[in-house]
Amino acid sequence: MSDIRLAEIWKKFGATEVIKGIDLTIEPGEFVVLVGPSGCGKSTLLNLIAGLETLTSGDIYIGGRRVNDVPPRDRDIAMVFQSYALYPTKTVRDNITFGMSVRNIPRQVQDAAVQEFSTLLQINNYLDRKPAQLSGGQRQRVAMGRALVRKPEVFLFDEPLSNLDAKLRIEMRTEIKKLHLRLGKTVVYVTHDQIEAMTLATRIAVMDAGTIRQFADPLTVYEDPADLFVAGFMGSPPMNMIAGRLQRDGGMAVECGAPGAGLRFPLPEAMARRVADHDGQEVILGLRPETIFAAGSELPGPNRFCFDLPVAVVEPTGPDTMIVFEIGGQDLIARVRPQDARPEGSMFNFEVEMDKAKLFDAASGLRL
Repeated sequence: MSDIRLAEIWKKFGATEVIKGIDLTIEPGEFVVLVGPSGCGKSTLLNLIAGLETLTSGDIYIGGRRVNDVPPRDRDIAMVFQSYALYPTKTVRDNITFGMSVRNIPRQVQDAAVQEFSTLLQINNYLDRKPAQLSGGQRQRVAMGRALVRKPEVFLFDEPLSNLDAKLRIEMRTEIKKLHLRLGKTVVYVTHDQIEAMTLATRIAVMDAGTIRQFADPLTVYEDPADLFVAGFMGSPPMNMIAGRLQRDGGMAVECGAPGAGLRFPLPEAMARRVADHDGQEVILGLRPETIFAAGSELPGPNRFCFDLPVAVVEPTGPDTMIVFEIGGQDLIARVRPQDARPEGSMFNFEVEMDKAKLFDAASGLRL
């Protein structure tokens, strides 16, 4: 297993800065996911690690070795692409062993590697087929097998599941996680899907506009987002963001909506102490949909706030129902039990778990 260290990484295409001074250390055996919207620089950063793009400035270390000028083939890495990149005229067996054949690896070693990893990936019955005779999931397994037989120290995945349907993505996600647990190799994985990031990663790097907004374990990124961007990007449905202002009037609260005619969300004592010096400040109150539910439907707890508002939209999803409602012209979402749902236009008695509320500065977007 090898660590990866990025030191002040910059990448420009002409005058456009795509990667902006990133510092990142990935420990040996970690599964790190680079996640963010399209155009944030995550694939470019992966290509820099792989050596497929050249640095503008900075240094990249793999296993303690500076690899800025080392070609991709000598970095002890293997890469799995979104597009499979299989040779259409070659069989599955020949696609898997192609790199080994080029390096003149003995045939018996190739056969042993094919047997080991085709069994692991459950493609041993397709070794004599061509890629056109395989499903999308089987082709991706072949691409993974081609990477695995090299037995590198680092695996790089560039959105490997984005071409698969929803059910197959879930199955392949599980297979990739099992592989990591079994092999224990260092993995850097790029995706725009925050569900993939949450389920696969030991740590997540949330990227935006060529920078890393937060680098932490999945639970920390979800429960303690560093800023509004991270809070809004991680989660499905995303966190509700309600514009308001802090007011000290019989206890610290966030007043949302028109002054005197909106809702006052009372803050728990610990949170109120943290923001005691921000009285009157414009803030964003963040509430995850699962922290808003039908009043009385959950076990009683401290720091709950109840209010009544009309239902705007009902969105059944099966195990949960999403209730859309409005505060101060903003659409918000509550995740409720299907049996608690009410029809559009009817009043709903909501309950909020204020202990899980987040507060952000409205001007900077940073967490208070």
